[in-house]
Amino acid sequence: MPHTEKTTTSKFTTEVHCVHQELWASKKDPAWFTYDIVAEDPTTHARAGVFHTPHGDIPTPIFMPVGTKATVKGLLPDTVKSLGTKILLANTYHLSQRPGDELIAELGGLHSFMCWDGPILTDSGGFQVFSHEQFMKLSDEGVKFRAVDYDGAWSWWTPETNMQIAQNLGADIVMQLDQCVGYPSSRTKVERSVELSSAWADRCYQAHTRPDQALFGIVQGGMHLDLRRRSIEHLEQAGDFPGYGIGGYSVGEPHEVMFETLEPLCADYMPRTKPRYLMGVGNPTTLIRSVAAGIDMFDCVLPTRTARMGTAFSYQGRMNMKNTKYVHDSGPIDSACTCPVCTGGYTRAYLNHLVRQHEMLAGELLSMHNIYFLLNLMHQAREAILAGNYGEFVTKWLESGGVKDF
Repeated sequence: MPHTEKTTTSKFTTEVHCVHQELWASKKDPAWFTYDIVAEDPTTHARAGVFHTPHGDIPTPIFMPVGTKATVKGLLPDTVKSLGTKILLANTYHLSQRPGDELIAELGGLHSFMCWDGPILTDSGGFQVFSHEQFMKLSDEGVKFRAVDYDGAWSWWTPETNMQIAQNLGADIVMQLDQCVGYPSSRTKVERSVELSSAWADRCYQAHTRPDQALFGIVQGGMHLDLRRRSIEHLEQAGDFPGYGIGGYSVGEPHEVMFETLEPLCADYMPRTKPRYLMGVGNPTTLIRSVAAGIDMFDCVLPTRTARMGTAFSYQGRMNMKNTKYVHDSGPIDSACTCPVCTGGYTRAYLNHLVRQHEMLAGELLSMHNIYFLLNLMHQAREAILAGNYGEFVTKWLESGGVKDF
């Protein structure tokens, strides 16, 4: 059976943009999408701030739980909020495939569709597109790819159509279309990704017109600091992006290799007054070290994905709740944790039983714990920055059992 090629231009989308353009303009507020730095740590590059959005303020540093397909798997929105979540992430590629960005726009946008009234960030979907490898054709104009994980149809994305999808979804923060390459990659391949991502940033900036939505540029450059510098310099010249994502890390490289360029990139070359979002990083130690380097925002599927595998974060290190040693253990996951699971009477023995029996509740409870753990860790980090002792906070963590988080 031949595969049809999907396009993202339709009469409906055009009408939606025309009808709502005046409304969007009337809603624009000069206080939206500004970043206030309220404290900077004296011994590290860590800073505490507040990023303002139409759906609420985001205190930083912050971790963003991932709701790939418009849901944090297994958890009600009210539960996610009760854990302390200030902003969620959803995935542009997956939502464009099912149920479709036009349907979401028709039903009032992503906030209404997923019953979430707080800030939302949608990624560009580029990482998922480029993971299609042999089912993907790249050019200067855009990318053609076959959605083999859905109906097998071919789709054509340009920076302009990618921005159209983002505006249909209606998140508070959206990302430019970029090209991300894995590690290791040749310098030539990384340099090409920087050139392409930079050119696409220009086009995304011109195509994005929704004023109640912030468009972030994305810094690429792999493990080459000079290419990272080239990328951020181009983004600063391209337009007034209210924030920057940092892509191309956590793509197979050791974390020590990542920090060799991440720290000087943040400390010496990225704008001080804009939030910095390290994309796709979620283990506790890397979050803590990245905050010290000057990162403000994080997202990752790790807390929920590992929860569904029966794994929990703790101040003693990562715990596999399937282990036999927990069969008779009447204690909580972590006695130092104040999440609803650890304080609610759910024992290690009970969680061990749920995991071994493949009960859905195991993934739900461990997801609640893991999300809370990272959110609370970032809250503690923020408090340490405000107190001016984040360096001590980092040292204490690195000397604790929690550092064993892999």
